[in-house]
Amino acid sequence: MLARLLRPKHEASAHCDLPCGVYDPAQARIEAESVKAIMKKYADSDDPVFRTRALIIKEQRAELVKHHLWVLWTDYFKPPHLEQYPQLHQLFWDATKLAGAAGGKGTVDPAQGDELLAKIDEIAKIFWETKAAA
Repeated sequence: MLARLLRPKHEASAHCDLPCGVYDPAQARIEAESVKAIMKKYADSDDPVFRTRALIIKEQRAELVKHHLWVLWTDYFKPPHLEQYPQLHQLFWDATKLAGAAGGKGTVDPAQGDELLAKIDEIAKIFWETKAAA
């Protein structure tokens, strides 16, 4: 009796946890652009204080890249997307590794920044394809 009373009268479902429009891979891209720009500024400077500050800021921005990518992966993309785009798992794996210790946080090589941006662009292409289909 109690279970019947507490049961919702209406059931709702959505492919994401909030109405669409709150997710955007551009957030990860903006932070990745910052990571790459900082890598270039680091390489162009011989000031040890500036370089230390640059490393700290670069690592913070790289962590934000990872955060924004994981929000997309865990909150926006769902099993049907993975069925349609089986490369998604590998793309997110590669992108977050490129933002993490193996890339943005662990190197000052701008080429790593370019690789990260390329992976984010691949994710963004799929993201916008799924939005268009929704």
